[in-house]
Amino acid sequence: MTTPPVLTDSDAFRAALAAAVSDLGIEQPIVGLVPTMGALHSGHAALVDAARAESDLVIASIFVNPLQFNDAADYAAYPRSMADDVALLAAHGVDLVFAPDVQHMYPGYPDGPLIRVSAGELGRRWEGASRPGHFDGVVTVVAKLFSIMAPPAPARLQAWFGEKDAEQVAIVSRLTRDLSLPAEIRALPTVRDDGGLALSSRNQRLSEAQLDDARAISRTLSALRSRAREGLPLELDRLRAELAEAPGVELDYLVLVDPSTLREVSPHDVLTAEGVFHGVPGSVPGGVSGGVPSGGALALAAAQVGPVRLIDNMPIPAA
Repeated sequence: MTTPPVLTDSDAFRAALAAAVSDLGIEQPIVGLVPTMGALHSGHAALVDAARAESDLVIASIFVNPLQFNDAADYAAYPRSMADDVALLAAHGVDLVFAPDVQHMYPGYPDGPLIRVSAGELGRRWEGASRPGHFDGVVTVVAKLFSIMAPPAPARLQAWFGEKDAEQVAIVSRLTRDLSLPAEIRALPTVRDDGGLALSSRNQRLSEAQLDDARAISRTLSALRSRAREGLPLELDRLRAELAEAPGVELDYLVLVDPSTLREVSPHDVLTAEGVFHGVPGSVPGGVSGGVPSGGALALAAAQVGPVRLIDNMPIPAA
């Protein structure tokens, strides 16, 4: 196992990446990027493995981005484990690591950066509504990382994200399209523990009892998916109420949304025995006319468990 170079300066990283791409001797190589905030776990390892399988060169970033935290205490408490993170990335075949400090990414922070990217209307829904400015921070750092870490042409960049952060995937995908950023966004299904809990770096801050409490979130999402698959009424209101009353869980939201627009779908939509969603157009402000989109919906959930805010989601099939 070879430990990859860990570079903290953007110019040095660009030079190292250009040299590594040149050394490949491939006409149009694919560079796979796994952007992370560290505190890596097997979900991140799965992203690296997927990138490794499809790329000629794999790069990763480790940067705890202060712009996407609207709570200074949450930012301070976010787990950091650089040595362990680099060891995991090395074990899974990462070739280069970019790990800048805050002042390098945002000179003059907290006054800088003066110029930031906005996630617009898409970034003000659900997690964006509960954490104002969160997705503006996400798209600002992603735009900067793509600028720094994109390989020289004709190499192509594929950036890998986990579907656990479904809103983030939707917003970053739109970011690349709207701003013509040089990256293809790839998403990997959520990695879960044996009890169904979505893996998250924040899980490290939970006790065993709190981890067990948190599994109520994925159980509820799984129940929604099972009812859809069986053609039963989704009973979203009942499941939402049960999750809100689950021990140790302070529910923020449990909603059905269009996966691409993140607009809410009527909670009264049902899946008929023939596998067709029917809904009441306009029954939810900003809802999708005609109920759940033909390709299915996405159930989003967010809750506080102990000291940690957890998010999860699950596709709800239309057939």
